[in-house]
Amino acid sequence: MLRCLLVDDEPLALRLLTSYVERVPFLKLVGTCRSALEAMTVLQREAVDVLFLDIQMPDLTGIEFVRSMQPQALVIFTTAYEQFALEGFNLNAVDYLVKPIAFERFVRAAQKAQDRLTPHPPESAAPAPTPAPAPNPTPHDDYIFVKADYHTQRLNLRDIRYLEGLKDYIKIYAGAKPILTLNSLKAFEDRLPPQDFVRVHRSYIVALAHIDSIRKNRIYMGEAIIPIGESYAEAFFKLIEERNMH
Repeated sequence: MLRCLLVDDEPLALRLLTSYVERVPFLKLVGTCRSALEAMTVLQREAVDVLFLDIQMPDLTGIEFVRSMQPQALVIFTTAYEQFALEGFNLNAVDYLVKPIAFERFVRAAQKAQDRLTPHPPESAAPAPTPAPAPNPTPHDDYIFVKADYHTQRLNLRDIRYLEGLKDYIKIYAGAKPILTLNSLKAFEDRLPPQDFVRVHRSYIVALAHIDSIRKNRIYMGEAIIPIGESYAEAFFKLIEERNMH
């Protein structure tokens, strides 16, 4: 059960989101707030797993709130303005919901939060392909170029720890700040050398060189905990076993 807090200065939006929460069996409503300042008070006294946070609010916007307070709860932004999406994802938001929010879209965002917090997230039934062996990278294979923040950026493959799929975007963790680029996880899976990068979940690709440890169906990489999807587990653990034999 994920404990969630709703923050929006519009009463109608709060009522709609409240009705959505009541229909999702793995969500529990902790409270509703009309401002970010009110939310600060609630977060100080209540344990919250997921924060559904409006952006355009008086006194303190949702983005300013996340920057200043850096809440421990996962953040899902809710707003009528699409232009804040990139900035929202750069703040490590789980998802970005544009009003009017359909119930189906709300559920998908909630499931993303559940995936991050649950050891055994729901998986699609399609089996993952077994990673195929590939030749050693040629000199020009040790980096890629990605488009992010209106410019093209070079990334050394050795710096990439893992990639996270966010619907139409990919979040690349390589360095202190994640890089957000408009693309699909499948497209990156085809570009990355399979002997170094492995798809372990419908939403994650990891770099084998950056794995610290594996416990049950979780991969630990520094402070990050990556779930191993059920349909990807067999191929992943087989690859790890083969590496142990060399």
